[in-house]
Amino acid sequence: MTALRQDADPDRPVTDAGVPITTRRAERTLRGMVFGPEDGTPVLFIAGAATGASMRFGEELLEREGIRLLTMSRPGMAGSDEDPARTLDSTVQDYRALVEEVLGPDAEPLPVVANSQGGVFGLGAALSGWASSLVLVSPADEVAFPPIRSLLPSEATALSVLAEEDPEAAATILGAYTAEAMEAMVLGGAHPSDHAVYAEPDFLALYRRSLAEGFADGGSGYVRDTLIAMRPWSLALEDLDVPVTILFGERDAGHSPDLGLTLAARIPTARRTVVPEAGGALLWTHPQLVLEALAPQTCGSR
Repeated sequence: MTALRQDADPDRPVTDAGVPITTRRAERTLRGMVFGPEDGTPVLFIAGAATGASMRFGEELLEREGIRLLTMSRPGMAGSDEDPARTLDSTVQDYRALVEEVLGPDAEPLPVVANSQGGVFGLGAALSGWASSLVLVSPADEVAFPPIRSLLPSEATALSVLAEEDPEAAATILGAYTAEAMEAMVLGGAHPSDHAVYAEPDFLALYRRSLAEGFADGGSGYVRDTLIAMRPWSLALEDLDVPVTILFGERDAGHSPDLGLTLAARIPTARRTVVPEAGGALLWTHPQLVLEALAPQTCGSR
């Protein structure tokens, strides 16, 4: 695992500057947060694997750029009721319900930023017609897509194959994961360019809090998320007609075997950028780049 600074206290409490929100859909409660100025341009942020509504990025830039960041704990994560029948589509609809809770039922399409394993939900939102643009930051690729699967060693695709053939067996394996194991995996596999952000005390405290949310209730939310991401997405990516930006760090070894090259080729509106010497923590090492990818719809638009 990445070494922490000696003066770090990663278990210290995180003080949220955000506003908690809740909504109801299909007799279930969904919990989210809103960060940034109340009069800022709304942007939905879809976080990565096993991180709840507390997770955010670029918080120090939101006021200056005039951005109001919306987040949500997906069903089964802390504050959001479990949905045993959850699918990719139902999760996208849950996000829309949260957006309508904040912005009203007639809310116009808004920009979406999705990170890591949250990328599949961002793509679903874009195809559903209520995302005005999509920025995918270090998105996890579709492992079940044959051209991607062919680029990976068998040990990297075994769980994806099992998720297709025997979802219950795959769920049992995934259910053994813990917040501590996830932290060790992510930090242990990080490129040196990511170490500074992961060793920063405030970020580590935030990450651990978000993981605790993600693994609440026995980790059912994480399990369902990962099953959705590992099985075929069945998304008509060729039908996407909103701007899609795909951002990868050159040293990212964990999210896509070709740094999103195949993914970008499947999306007619995609623009892909690979950042030299950056790793998988691009969302936090280069938040300004992410926010700039939202322009001209957001940055400085207040």
